[in-house]
Amino acid sequence: MMKSSRKHPPTLARVKAEARRSPMTPEDRRAAGKTLRDAVPRAAHGAWQAHAGRADPLAILRAADVTRQPDLVPLRYGRMLQTPFTFYRGSAGVMAADLAPTPATGIYVQACGDAHLMNFGGFATPERLLILDVNDLDETLPAPWEWDVKRLVTSFMLAARSNGLSDANGRDAAIACARSYRRTMREFSGMDVLETWYARLDAETFMAMMPQSQKAVAAKRIAKATARASSELVYPKLVEEAGGQPRIHDTPPTIFHPEEFRAAGYMDLVRGVSAQYRETLAEDRRVLFDRYELVDVAAKVVGIGSVGTLCLVVLMMSVAGHPLFLQVKEANASVLEAYAGKSAYAHHGERVVQGQRLMQPASDLFLGWATGPKGRHFYVRQLRDVKVSVLVETYNAEMLSIYAKACGWVLARAHAKAGDPWMISGYLGSKDHFDEAMGKFALAYADQAEQDHAALKAAVRAGSIDVNLER
Repeated sequence: MMKSSRKHPPTLARVKAEARRSPMTPEDRRAAGKTLRDAVPRAAHGAWQAHAGRADPLAILRAADVTRQPDLVPLRYGRMLQTPFTFYRGSAGVMAADLAPTPATGIYVQACGDAHLMNFGGFATPERLLILDVNDLDETLPAPWEWDVKRLVTSFMLAARSNGLSDANGRDAAIACARSYRRTMREFSGMDVLETWYARLDAETFMAMMPQSQKAVAAKRIAKATARASSELVYPKLVEEAGGQPRIHDTPPTIFHPEEFRAAGYMDLVRGVSAQYRETLAEDRRVLFDRYELVDVAAKVVGIGSVGTLCLVVLMMSVAGHPLFLQVKEANASVLEAYAGKSAYAHHGERVVQGQRLMQPASDLFLGWATGPKGRHFYVRQLRDVKVSVLVETYNAEMLSIYAKACGWVLARAHAKAGDPWMISGYLGSKDHFDEAMGKFALAYADQAEQDHAALKAAVRAGSIDVNLER
């Protein structure tokens, strides 16, 4: 077992070298994690100050525009312009650059890459159990575990401000999130690895955490979402009859058929991509997929950070005449790659799919990937499969902290599943040093996000950035 040295504080490289010389037990790993505090004190994570050479956040955003559809870029900036919180949701690349030089232990996990609180929510497992988990993994990549935690806690501070709550309330939520992450990681470090893979936060457990006043509304929303198949619920909203055939209804600028989609041969092109996607499914799911027929394809604008990347909604009908909606999302390089290293997967759709399978307790039946026209990478999943979004904008201080605890639990489980819960837990310890540091970081970086949002507003006023403000 390693001994700490104040003169030569241990690094992860030394820990790994020790592990190669002799296999490390969970107890050894916890002890090794504890020694990393000498090199990276837990309190050091609380510091944030923009350094003199900090890259221009707007330049980072605009550099990413080259991979987006030009006509949708103003819509993206219009959504980011609304509040500092919406700016934050669309600026994962900015924060990735800012996190790279911050203190980190060097312990990598399968990271979300964009772990703000709106990327968590309720969805159904293939067994039809409703769970709360991370549900947007476009940026997933192996990276330092601290980066996800810092992005998540900061989102609670910004959400508190957006809801008119005090910074003290935001800090409490950030600390509650970090404390839940630390304690949950400690629990998983004491479990058998198989138990960790089976663990999940179901709707019943989350509702038990909620105050009595919130439970009836939550139960009603869950009952509505699970009463019928999601595609059956979505069908009347998205589809119209045209010439006796179902067709996705255009509601621009969010859902529409681009001119190229109407061209002769386009559906044959989509069928070719579908055949390629089919090969990424497990054999039993290919049998299921083959019982559906392609009917229509439309472009769909989603989220904030994804606006401008190509996203499609695909309508399929079963042999029995029932609908299935698939979402096809373009996958580009993760914003973390420049700082954490390139993905092991050359195909970014596969990167997202494999990361999702590693981080989630259960993933969508139709999760797969394909390469589209012009070499674009895509991943595929069901559209809104029993999706229950959290109504964060309605949360008071109590409910925000409850949700923060749930997200902290979920993120710890995701990191523990394919990471090193023993070493991370050994580093975090049983006291609140790291939790308090996250409260400080959340406050400081929320201030930074507000300054960056102000810079975007100034650029819009100056006419250097065009925006499309939705009505």
